[in-house]
This record gives sequence, structure tokens and C-alpha cells, in this order.
Amino acid sequence: MDPVRRAVGGDDGAVISYLVFDGALPAIVILHGLAGSGREFESTARALSGRMVVLIDQRGHGFSTREPADTSRGAFIADAVRVIEAESLAPVDLVGQSMGAHTAMLVAAAHPDLVRRLVLLEANEGGGVPEGAEAIGEYFRSWEVPYADREAAQAALGDGELAQAWSADLEERPDGLYPRFDPEVMVATMAELAVPRWTEWESVAAPTLVIYADEGMFTEEQKIRFVSRGVRETRADLTGASHDAHLDAFEDWIGALTGFLRAR
Repeated sequence: MDPVRRAVGGDDGAVISYLVFDGALPAIVILHGLAGSGREFESTARALSGRMVVLIDQRGHGFSTREPADTSRGAFIADAVRVIEAESLAPVDLVGQSMGAHTAMLVAAAHPDLVRRLVLLEANEGGGVPEGAEAIGEYFRSWEVPYADREAAQAALGDGELAQAWSADLEERPDGLYPRFDPEVMVATMAELAVPRWTEWESVAAPTLVIYADEGMFTEEQKIRFVSRGVRETRADLTGASHDAHLDAFEDWIGALTGFLRAR
């Protein structure tokens, strides 16, 4: 059965769009990373067949409001909570990658009653972001949009799995294809990630799987420090994988994810 797209309204008027794959409870709610969308996890959702899976386009991304007034971490938390409550899903297994993992961690800290289990792919406590935020903004501003077609976009963005995901997710307009995010919103969103959230991480009570890629964005020292300060965490490592391991190490990602979610 094809997924159903639904939406809820945020406190600031933003519209939060999400895909629902029907299945059994408890539901699995997945949050994508910066400049991504729920579409990146459609293959993951299909691999979790039998369970209800909800893929949220976080504010500023995908089919949700492109330029939200509020890009605070609190707004992202509230959006996820609103989707969970609108669908009457609690408690859920909450999964996030990169920025989405940071959001998921904060949701679990602020609303422990909503989260049954937590899976964080390529995550840390935040902090140290401002230096890289502008560089990432410059990269997104450098995209020579609109692209004439997806082949042109692929040629410009490259052949990597993340670039392919970006190309597949481009929005079609009368004059060509555009990304489903605004570079300035991405910069503002990253700036909000600059505050370390150790207190929140150390308060997460849900059993947590922290997954890292051997070619991801964190050093071994950062990984050890983050995991060691969790309460009920398990660590898994994926080899031959990047920061976007859900795309380029799919089988290993699914193996780690399903093994944790199915464990008693």
C-alpha cells in the first residue's frame, strides 16, 4: 500500500508535512538530516514493512513550509510532538539522522512519555556549528538553479548517494527544478545547533541505539564522549559508511536498526 501524505500546523503558522506508511503499532517516526526530507527514508520505511512508519519533513524542508518564521530547536521539537499527538501514536520508536537525530534526542528528553526507544544515526550533543554553517550556506547558494531536468541536476551535484537523493527530491516549477529548502534557512537552522545540549542528552531515559559511520563527521573522541554520557545507550558502528549511512550503507543500517527495534 502506498503511503499517505498528511500535514499539521505549527505554532508559528508553519505547515509540517509527513508521510504515513500503514502498519502495526508501536509506530516508528523518522526525522531526516539538514537539507534532506522524509523521502530519503522511504526505502527504510519499506524495509520496516509490518510496522507503521511516519516520515516527517522537518520545518524548512521537503513539503513542509520552506521559510518558517521560527528555526529554533524548540520549534522542531514541537513539530515532532504535534505529529505524534495528531496521529495518536505515543509511545513511538523515534529515529533520527544528523540534525534529525539531534531533534529526536531533544524530543526524548523533553517528552519521555512519547518515546519508547530512540535511534540516533551520526549524532552528538550539538555545539561547534557556527564555523561550518556559513560554508554550508555558501555551498547551497552556489547551486545554479533552476536545473533544466534531473539529469542536469545529477551532473551538477554529483553521483554520490546524497546527491542522488537531492536530485530526486527537487521541486518542479514552470522554469525548472529547485531544491526543497532555502540556503538561508539552512544557515539559521545550523546556528541553532551551536548550543551543546549535554543536560538534555544525559536526561534521556529511553533505551537508545547510537549508530556511527567509520567515515562519518565525528572523531572517535567525540563518539566516545557522547556515548559515555548517555544513560541507557548502545553503540553500533557501520564500516564503509558516510555521514549519510542510511543511503550508502543501507543493508548495514537496516540490520542495526531492525535488530535494536525488534529486541525485547
